[in-house]
Amino acid sequence: MTDPTTSSSSPDERPGLPRRAGRPGRDGDPAAANATDADALALARRIVDLAADKKANDVVLLEIGGLTAMADYFVICSAPSERQLGAIADGVVEGLREEDVRPIGREGTAGAHWLLIDYGSVILHVMGAPERDFYQLERLWADAPLLLRVQ
Repeated sequence: MTDPTTSSSSPDERPGLPRRAGRPGRDGDPAAANATDADALALARRIVDLAADKKANDVVLLEIGGLTAMADYFVICSAPSERQLGAIADGVVEGLREEDVRPIGREGTAGAHWLLIDYGSVILHVMGAPERDFYQLERLWADAPLLLRVQ
């Protein structure tokens, strides 16, 4: 039987995913924290670029790492139609797949007007405009610093 605490393989060490370990206050190594934070921010900015390339509306990048342990960044964007919702989500997934970065999970469908793609340190929300207005994620996470808005 293998001791899970000594295993060299963990979900945080999957190829293409930035590790969430090494953040300030977790292991005390500021150099590791800075490298991990830089990787996560680079991934978040790449997701913003890919979503914008697929004509996503009102793309927002929020830094939520100081407020929750679920992720470091949220990327939130809107699309005017189901077809566009799917195109944005697929464009991000395909663009990152070409860079050997794969999502941990994907929830929702274009028909539900909300797609969530989890990349570990970054979570992408692609929403229909009415759903985005209704759920108001930016208001829910109002304490999170707004790093970027592409309109």
